[in-house]
Amino acid sequence: MNAETLKNIIEAALMAADGPLSVNQLLALFERDPEPPDRNDIRKALDQLALDCDNRGVELKEVASGFRFQVSPDYADWINRLQEERPQRYSRALLETLAIIAYRQPITRSEIEDIRGVSISSGIIKTLQEREWIRVVGHRDVPGKPELLATTRQFLDYFNLKNLSDLPPLSEIKDFDKINPDLFDSLEAPQESGDDAEKATAEAAESDTKEVTATADAEQEAAPDTGAEDGPETETDSADRKDETDSEEDDYVAERDNVVPFSG
Repeated sequence: MNAETLKNIIEAALMAADGPLSVNQLLALFERDPEPPDRNDIRKALDQLALDCDNRGVELKEVASGFRFQVSPDYADWINRLQEERPQRYSRALLETLAIIAYRQPITRSEIEDIRGVSISSGIIKTLQEREWIRVVGHRDVPGKPELLATTRQFLDYFNLKNLSDLPPLSEIKDFDKINPDLFDSLEAPQESGDDAEKATAEAAESDTKEVTATADAEQEAAPDTGAEDGPETETDSADRKDETDSEEDDYVAERDNVVPFSG
């Protein structure tokens, strides 16, 4: 089989397939041939197909599941006009949840909620699973055994990615998405260890205590000195004050009686 025939067979297979085809799947097409091509021959044919698509309306794209033909992004606006129904739009909460899973996987639902600062609707997780963009890959070894969520090959295929390393850097996303940059700051910020978190909490509590004490001292210095404690006087306080007065008068009388009169 010559290279041109091999290239045409692969082109036809990619056009007829329901989804991307891997190199192994393409090799399986020639298992019954007396002289089947090897992996290098398949790769060369794919490279030649990619070159043939230059300056055309379609392109050969390699994604996580394999190779596929797709519309070139330069002509997507016109092709979208063929769609009678408007494309499905996803909520910001769903896209944020998907982004957190993609950059922090595997991750639990509670960890996603900690990053976003709000609870996640069960419908969001269900929608992502129905789209086959995320799946459960295990359970965290903590009380309750929460599910660990991660992205799938279908997620990579949908977003034209070959692997997770093709995801754009978070800095680019922050520049593009000015609406909520704090979300991506929390993704990049390193998580504190348990001891560091406890230390930070203790320092914050100590700071709050000092602030309250300083405020109280300032209020006490600013208040006028009335010579009496705040609050209403009780009967016990009145009686004690009377006893102190009577004691002072008795001391004065005793001292007066003991005075020796001056005699010429």
